[in-house]
Amino acid sequence: MPRRPRRRGPDIEVLRLGHRPGRDPRLTTHLALAARALGARRLWLHPPDPSIRERLDAVRARWGGTFEVLPCEDWKARVRAFDGTTVHLTMYGRPLPAALPRLRRARRVLAVVGGAKVPPDLYGLAELNVAVGAQPHSEVAALAVLLHELHGPPRAREFPGARQVIRPSARGKKVEAAR
Repeated sequence: MPRRPRRRGPDIEVLRLGHRPGRDPRLTTHLALAARALGARRLWLHPPDPSIRERLDAVRARWGGTFEVLPCEDWKARVRAFDGTTVHLTMYGRPLPAALPRLRRARRVLAVVGGAKVPPDLYGLAELNVAVGAQPHSEVAALAVLLHELHGPPRAREFPGARQVIRPSARGKKVEAAR
């Protein structure tokens, strides 16, 4: 049996806080796709939205992998129960470069990303409040930068169970059946 290559960096889970079903499905779907593609294990969604889970289940069925979207009814309980380092991605926190040494040593990381109004309690519950930049930015951008810093640049890799794979091409789309 072939050995699975060791992942770079900690295992990462994402908590999407403040999702508004009916208003935010595109943004939250983009957040989940970025998390999946850049190496996160799962996305906890507060409040739950079955349509987002269905979309990502369809992506997983076609493109493979084990990424999952799970409902989160009580975000405070999820943060408190997490066995690892909890990092809140914000524009008001400690600069990311200063937090990276600690995050790189962590075994597990819960990256919390919020919407327009983050509950003030989160700043006290998170172990680290980290600013990816000191300007307004999207939660997708903040998560992508964090995952890049912790896992390195995206690598062409195949996800187990994929029915299709993309082959790099300078021009055009090359999609093939997985082997």
